Amino acid sequence: MMKKILLLLVLALGSGIASYAQQQDTTLAQYVGKYVFPSGSVIDAVTVTLENDALVMNSSAGSSALTKDGEDLYVIVAFQGKALFKRDNNKKVIAVSINAMGYQLEGTKENSVAIVASPLKR
Repeated sequence: MMKKILLLLVLALGSGIASYAQQQDTTLAQYVGKYVFPSGSVIDAVTVTLENDALVMNSSAGSSALTKDGEDLYVIVAFQGKALFKRDNNKKVIAVSINAMGYQLEGTKENSVAIVASPLKR
């Protein structure tokens, strides 16, 4: 009887951890994408990726881990800065405001559009 209870407890705990990990991946995935800055900005764009369950920001200036500092607010570790992600009325991430190394940048998230190849008609 004790083995059954222990087994059920382990299974329940395991599924809870898996559910939490999946939820975290989904939450972090909202930020993933390319953010483009206005012409003349110190950098043209940044790309946010998800690597090993953590966010990473890449640009022509370099790469940095992002660590959560608040709701939609992340520390840009390598550049002693902050990135505040902005949402629309539907709670979709649409932009980022970066304050790092004395620069203030406002970037818009590019929408990724799936391109589907269709057969050529002859």
